Amino acid sequence: MKCFYAAATELHDPIFRLTAGTVVRNAEQAERAHLLLQGLAQLGLTTEEPGTIPREALLRVHSERFLDFVETAWEDWQKLPGAGPEVVPNTHPMNAEKTYPGHIVARAGWHCSDTSAPIGQHSWQAALAAAATAHSAALAVLGGEDAAYALCRPPGHHTAAEVAAGHCLLNNSAIAVEALRQRYGNVAVLDIDVHHGNGTQDIFYERDDVLIVSVHAATEDYYPFFTGYADEIGRGRGESFNLNLPLSRATTDDDWCAAIADGLARIEDFAPDALVLSLGLDAHENDPLLGMKISFDGFHRAGRMIAQAGLPTVLVQEGGYLSPDLTTSLAAFLSGYLGRPFAAS
Repeated sequence: MKCFYAAATELHDPIFRLTAGTVVRNAEQAERAHLLLQGLAQLGLTTEEPGTIPREALLRVHSERFLDFVETAWEDWQKLPGAGPEVVPNTHPMNAEKTYPGHIVARAGWHCSDTSAPIGQHSWQAALAAAATAHSAALAVLGGEDAAYALCRPPGHHTAAEVAAGHCLLNNSAIAVEALRQRYGNVAVLDIDVHHGNGTQDIFYERDDVLIVSVHAATEDYYPFFTGYADEIGRGRGESFNLNLPLSRATTDDDWCAAIADGLARIEDFAPDALVLSLGLDAHENDPLLGMKISFDGFHRAGRMIAQAGLPTVLVQEGGYLSPDLTTSLAAFLSGYLGRPFAAS
């Protein structure tokens, strides 16, 4: 399996996060990449730097003004009197009538739906490198690889066409989908991150050439709260091409794997030409965000099941946060995907 990683993504190491009214250290730290790289090393997998990504590949997913915002926001923010080290929104457009603003504080609120995706001095460079990582993995699959893994950070599945959120800046999985769509007629996305991939859903919600399946913690009391419900099935041409499979946060391996099996059955019925797997590892029982209770064995089983779908697959890294178990979670999943035995040491 080809694996891609861009060292430039480590330049994004955000600080700010607001949780239950308390300012805490952001969970999406650069150290995550080193834990994931250790997981690849345990399996003897090495990474290569991605190529550059053309602007048009980004524009298939994101608006021009959103890309301009992410690229220039930090410099514009620094011109404010007493500006902090990161772009963090403090106002959002809520009225039915609204006008796209010119002021950087207002644009931050327009393009960031929460405070969990702060933009620092090098965030654009890192986000661009992460997008290039997913794009290169998609090109590898288009070039004949059965599967390719993209170690992306920041992750992407909470970002819509022009709104970033939830640790995410550019939607890497959607960028991979659109790269595959340059050759393949139909592409499916299977998102197994513990959080609903609301950005990916939003991007493809009215399309019938991309099926979205998401297995995640029920959002009544868990991020992203406003989406991820079973009655969200798509709109217009996209009706019945969006499947959400929300689960209790007490879910353990058997029920999680059963939901993934249901998702894979819907994907088989769709008969796509390729698959993008949004690979979140934050469903693990020891992940600090406490979403589900999946064991290493559960990840190994899930990897085996998804591989048995037999589709050309781009595996795009999404969540999974700072815990020694993050390394083992990736090794367990990829061992299953590659058909290898696994035993946690």
